[in-house]
Amino acid sequence: MNATVSNAKPVKIIGLIAMIAGAVLIIAGAATALVVRDQLVAENITLGEDAAMFQGNVVDGPIDAYLQAEVIDMHAREMAGGQTYAELDREDPIRATVMNGSFLRASLFTSIIAFGIAAFAAGMGILFILVGWALRKLVDTAPVTTANTPVQAV
Repeated sequence: MNATVSNAKPVKIIGLIAMIAGAVLIIAGAATALVVRDQLVAENITLGEDAAMFQGNVVDGPIDAYLQAEVIDMHAREMAGGQTYAELDREDPIRATVMNGSFLRASLFTSIIAFGIAAFAAGMGILFILVGWALRKLVDTAPVTTANTPVQAV
């Protein structure tokens, strides 16, 4: 009796699951980037004339956020005579302003990291879709063997 032996169904299911997971990752990455962008825009931060580039732009993306963080650092160091918050004397009245600058920079860097994670998730989503598609295609083209018939090389 010749019975058909095939592992196609589990592989096709895994491929489909990978493709669905990929789509979910792309959607999640895009949604995260949009939320972070909306939150940055809501802060109404505008790059000043002393930014390295894009002066006058509203901070709404990772490059703008980085440039604004650099501007904040430049101004805070100018006020503190080149010192950081940790280097200033505890009684120095400028210390609180420099501390606020450090917090603002950290917040901007957090948004930069969030954009990076969103891009990574979307990129992994694309990879998952491609792997799932490849698995399904490989199974479609694989030879089907029967229990008593050897597979011949093509």
